[in-house]
Amino acid sequence: MAKVGIITFLHNENYGSSLQAYALQRAVREAGHDCEHIDYMPDRKEKIRNLLCSGNDLKLIAEGLRKRSVRSAQQGAREKSGAIPAFYRERMKLGPACRNRAELRKQAEKYDILVCGSDQVWNPVWLNPAYFLTFAPEGTRKVAYAASLGIRTMPAARKVRKIRKWTEGFSAISVREEEGAELLEKMTGLKADVMPDPVCLLSREEWEEVAVPCGDGPYLLCYFIGENESYWEKVRKLSAESGLPVRVIPVTAESYASGYERLDGIGPERFLGAIRNASLFCTDSFHGLAFGTIFGTKTEVIRRYREDDPESKNSRVDHFLRLRDEKGPDRIREEGREWLARQLKA
Repeated sequence: MAKVGIITFLHNENYGSSLQAYALQRAVREAGHDCEHIDYMPDRKEKIRNLLCSGNDLKLIAEGLRKRSVRSAQQGAREKSGAIPAFYRERMKLGPACRNRAELRKQAEKYDILVCGSDQVWNPVWLNPAYFLTFAPEGTRKVAYAASLGIRTMPAARKVRKIRKWTEGFSAISVREEEGAELLEKMTGLKADVMPDPVCLLSREEWEEVAVPCGDGPYLLCYFIGENESYWEKVRKLSAESGLPVRVIPVTAESYASGYERLDGIGPERFLGAIRNASLFCTDSFHGLAFGTIFGTKTEVIRRYREDDPESKNSRVDHFLRLRDEKGPDRIREEGREWLARQLKA
């Protein structure tokens, strides 16, 4: 039995991120290993250093400020902010908070194997060397499980050089999308396997154990990460056609101002319950689509990005839909678990 440390996004207040983290830790434990997540909570200095050293766009700061403004203005957003750490405390094992590279290096000494992934931890838009396990002690086995690059177009040359350097020394690499595997090979020459998002590693029955009822009666559920007036035009059309009342899991200022009934301040368990119980689900979220599929909820997917946007993340939705139609959930789950067990045992 190996001691495994996982690093992924834990503190971006996103349901999908928290649930994929839970699923990966559960799958590693069920493969027979001692496992915990490295609780990476970079301090202000660490964030600024990474922003500058990784060549990331300053617009990331503006995006962070927008999220903060929603949280400060909405009680429900603050309740959600507290509900996700509570979910971790109840259902997962996390190590001590690591605020910088030095603390990451010290914590990493406790593990036999380090795993990064899944989610968009390798997205060139917000590069961070920590998610490439650059803090790993020499000799520690490094595995990437379904790390997503998110995009399909070649990033700037300076970022390609960093990715090429940071992906050296991995014993096994898998990415989440075929497009990501192709892009990684162009950048580094590495051939990565393609594995499903961790939420697909658990069966519907296993997710049923986590889901908590949320929402009564038939309803049309909306969950949007992006802001676009066309989303609400689609919602109005679907509601008129189906006769279903609309309920919204709010994230953005726009969704808070939609005027529809809100399922506000809920944690990951009730997020799952709301999707499971919905008669119709409309979302622009990758993980929303994944859970709609897992629970068999009729789901309408809205593409969040223009196809000509170089930072478009539509490829992850396209790949998931292909995978779902070609293999089905049971085969997807089996392949992911087999790959993970094999790499952790090697």
